[in-house]
Amino acid sequence: MNPKARTVLITGAAGNLGQAVARAFAARGDHLVLLDRNGEALRRVYGPDTEVLSCTELDLLDAAQVEQAVAHAAKCFGGVHVLCHLAGGFRMGEAVHDTTAQTLDFLLDLNVRALMPIAASVVPRMVAGGGGQIVTVGAMGALKGGAQMGAYAASKSALMRLTESMSAELKAQGINVNCVMPSIIDTPENRAAMPDADPAQWVAPEALADVMQFLASDAARAIHGACIPVSGLS
Repeated sequence: MNPKARTVLITGAAGNLGQAVARAFAARGDHLVLLDRNGEALRRVYGPDTEVLSCTELDLLDAAQVEQAVAHAAKCFGGVHVLCHLAGGFRMGEAVHDTTAQTLDFLLDLNVRALMPIAASVVPRMVAGGGGQIVTVGAMGALKGGAQMGAYAASKSALMRLTESMSAELKAQGINVNCVMPSIIDTPENRAAMPDADPAQWVAPEALADVMQFLASDAARAIHGACIPVSGLS
């Protein structure tokens, strides 16, 4: 095992962006703790656990499940050094006055409430270990409201404000907390949903992963509370 390896937790690890981020940190030689609610997809993508990789199926809203997974990771890999919180969701189509409680709760659960248990488990361990890096995923579309996107924009904006607040609370304790704001990510799902769009104008998951890896590096040690646009060619 690499003695310089960090322990990197990635939520939403089974998704397209999660896979790109995992590859980026694996190439550096870090230990990966891969979390997702879709355990079957995790195993299909990453295979069985190894001495440098652990996959856990869990519900990020279940604080007990999250604490168990983080405690196990810290014990096996010697602490928690980086959190890349990618888990989130998108839904649009309802005007604000037609937005249902179900839609609002769906987006708030995925984009806001899911951060709380993982932060509660990770932050004390980072503090005890002398520091760390946390990177969240906001959205360019949350910089202002848009038609039929009010609930989504509000939920991602809330995540970005929480990121900024965490940074203000934790930077004096050696923890960098920052956010990336992608435009449209070039995934098979987005290509299928928008067949007439030009994906060459979108953001490749690998490009977004590069920015996240930078924010989780010593090179970004002076960056705190930033929400960084990553918009491809558009």
